[in-house]
Amino acid sequence: MSYKNLEVWKISREVVIQIHKMTLYELPKFEMYEEGSQIRRSNKSTMSTIVEGYGRRNYKQEFIKILTYSIASNDETIDHLETLFETESLKNEKLYNEIHSKLELLGKKLNKFITSVQQNHLSEK
Repeated sequence: MSYKNLEVWKISREVVIQIHKMTLYELPKFEMYEEGSQIRRSNKSTMSTIVEGYGRRNYKQEFIKILTYSIASNDETIDHLETLFETESLKNEKLYNEIHSKLELLGKKLNKFITSVQQNHLSEK
């Protein structure tokens, strides 16, 4: 199995592409290097830490710790998205709602994934 088979990675990948395009086409140019840059980095970090965690899956505590970082990056991405919308740098409400819903879903799925890893870890002891 590959990390590319993980549902959390697939959702994260979709959102990375969507946010990247949003920052290019939906935001004012000045946001490209301000909040736009921040949201791209935090969102890509969510996906990258899922991959990193998967690479360390044989070390369950390490896997859980890194997946927790992924949740933190996802939360940071939600905060950046909300800031862009509330400051009206992102005016497309439909796009905002769509991305926000995906990020919320990803956070829930990551929490469930961590719980699953923890339960499997405890049953192995």
